[in-house]
Amino acid sequence: MNLPKVFEEKMKDLLGSEYEAYTACYDEPRHYGLRVNTAKISVEDFLKVAPWPLEPVPWIHNGFYYDGDNIQPSKHPYYFAGLYYLQEPSAMTPADRLPVEPGDRVLDLCGAPGGKSTELGAKLMGEGLLVSNDVSISRTKALIRNIEMFGIRNDMILCTEAKYLVPSMTGFFNKILIDAPCSGEGMFRKGNNEIKNWQQKGSEPYAKLQREIVDDAIKLLAPGGMLLYSTCTFSPEENEQVIEYLLEKNEDLSLVPMKMCEGFDHGHPEWTLTGREDIKQCIRLWPHKIKGEGHFLALLKKADGEQPTFKYEKIKKVKLTPETEEFFKNCKMDIDWSHVREHQGKLFYLKEDIPEMKKVRVLRKGLYLGEMKKGRFKPSQSFAVALAANEYEPYLSFDINDENTVKYLKCETLDVDTNTEGIHLVGTNEFPLGWAKIKKGRLKNKYSSSWRWL
Repeated sequence: MNLPKVFEEKMKDLLGSEYEAYTACYDEPRHYGLRVNTAKISVEDFLKVAPWPLEPVPWIHNGFYYDGDNIQPSKHPYYFAGLYYLQEPSAMTPADRLPVEPGDRVLDLCGAPGGKSTELGAKLMGEGLLVSNDVSISRTKALIRNIEMFGIRNDMILCTEAKYLVPSMTGFFNKILIDAPCSGEGMFRKGNNEIKNWQQKGSEPYAKLQREIVDDAIKLLAPGGMLLYSTCTFSPEENEQVIEYLLEKNEDLSLVPMKMCEGFDHGHPEWTLTGREDIKQCIRLWPHKIKGEGHFLALLKKADGEQPTFKYEKIKKVKLTPETEEFFKNCKMDIDWSHVREHQGKLFYLKEDIPEMKKVRVLRKGLYLGEMKKGRFKPSQSFAVALAANEYEPYLSFDINDENTVKYLKCETLDVDTNTEGIHLVGTNEFPLGWAKIKKGRLKNKYSSSWRWL
């Protein structure tokens, strides 16, 4: 790989005797990663049904390497059922090292395309709140799809800058993840676009932006809460020096040690302006030391203090159509209807209270259940994959090896052997995929055309 000369000199200064090992790693094959959705299936059970050989990622309990040159996990029904997410192995680390537990209020501030958000949502196990945000409206399209395909029930998706959350949500979140926009030095293997971007911009504009983002994010963090900052770049100006800036400015913040693994490096005090020794508690992943592209992580904790109070949004009671009420008679999912919101006939469910927000672009406010139309209720694709097989009757299951499974995912009409008619939840084995309407043994496919297997 032809690296920019300025970059080469910079890395020689940082790595010293390790520089040759670093450049040699670019001649090695790319590492492909898969992360199991533990909200839907345990790692142990997934390994029993996984259709290809997998090698564990040593530092991620639900992460695995796969042979990306010979297999396509995105062309398998389990992918459409949301059993796993395809993610570069080192990029799995930030969400893994943020200690999220069910019931937490979690903010993924730079969330698109959803790799970190899907893991944070899986950790919540449907309890608490996940707010996934990105400033780019085009990037939120992938974020929404990935959140929905993972079956996450308690997510709100925003498209805004952090500063617009501060007036209404100061101190609201007890866990925050910032995978910050960066110069992307760990992404050079992807191709020339990343290198050209680095040559045009370098680190300075990103370091300035990162400081602006973390300044607002700290305001959103509750007393006693934890924030994980990460980048996919090697630049000290965007890593150690951003954390140094935060610690110098906020006396109530401190670094928290994280679990290390073979091949991990610590943060480097000598790359800061003040030489802070606690910077060693950060983690650096280098591509010549691990099987991954590289990352930087820092976990910070805010001191305990008085918890703020909030003015919560009032929810207008929804009037359901008779057809909607009839549909939900077959649904076994526990829904608190006082927390179902309606917008132009579309129903969204979010059981957690949220503060009133102004000047904030909200794209999703909870799980999209479906739409009340004239004479019928149209359940959503996202609702189908958020359900367990036993949460809706009737449930029609195709075996994973049945050709009808792929035909269904391709939105084809099928002949099926069942006497039960009407709306069915359709899945492969015990994992729901979507909806269908059956009449006289004929399955009219309701799988979302935007999700279909191509």
